Amino acid sequence: QVQLVESGGGLVQPGGSLRLSCAASGSIDIYTMGWYRQVPGKQRELVASITRGGSTNYADSVKGRFTISRGNAKNTVYLQMNSLKPEDTAVYYCHIRATQYWGQGTQVTVSS
Repeated sequence: QVQLVESGGGLVQPGGSLRLSCAASGSIDIYTMGWYRQVPGKQRELVASITRGGSTNYADSVKGRFTISRGNAKNTVYLQMNSLKPEDTAVYYCHIRATQYWGQGTQVTVSS
C-alpha cells in the first residue's frame, strides 16, 4: 500500500508559477509517475509523466511551460508550472501509473 500526498497548489495570477510536490509513503523511483488534472464535468487528463529512467512526456497544452522531475529522495515527484494560464485551473493529482494509487489532489486556480 502506497500513499501519495500532493501539495503546493493555490491561487496564482496568469503568468505566474507554482511548484507541486507529490510525496509518497514509500520509494517510487522504480515506477513511472504521472501528474493529472481534472476540472468539474470533464475527464481527468494526463499532464506529464516521468519514467524510471527519467524520460518525460507532456500534454501538448503544457509543453514548454511545465516540467516534471524527481526529487533526490526516492519518494518525491515535482511538477514545476510556469507561465500559468486560466485554463490550467484544475485539481491536480499524482499517480503511480498502471496502479490504483492516486493522491487526494491539490487545487490550482489561475485567476486575476
